[in-house]
Amino acid sequence: MASITTVPSLVSISRSTHHRRPITVPLKYQTIKAMGLEKPLEELYKVKVERNVSKDRLMELGVSKWSMWKTGKCKLPWDWQVDQLVYIEEGEVRVVPEGSERYMSFVAGDLVRYPKWFEADLFFNDFYQERYRFRAYGDD
Repeated sequence: MASITTVPSLVSISRSTHHRRPITVPLKYQTIKAMGLEKPLEELYKVKVERNVSKDRLMELGVSKWSMWKTGKCKLPWDWQVDQLVYIEEGEVRVVPEGSERYMSFVAGDLVRYPKWFEADLFFNDFYQERYRFRAYGDD
């Protein structure tokens, strides 16, 4: 999360001596969180997504030959030991990276590449079905 630290520039004048002295501002008021400057989680964690993938692209990748996985409503902690390419056929998954309170949401029609060593909790709110393949080093 991006933040901007400000230095207090408030000055008070003492009535009795007319000397300037700085006012101490607690640290919690010196930081302004710049919510608009946060990077998307996909960029931070190097998760790549293609939305509404065309049939031609699916044929090019050979998605129909990939392994299939299904689940219902559940939460799964997951870590990727290798890169994984996933095409979501049905449903939605919310991906919460380890240590984050934010999530990424992927839905039917999305092609998602999860990077090696990525760790997250996966939340499925209903029926979910995907095709997947693991990627070897050097695959494009």
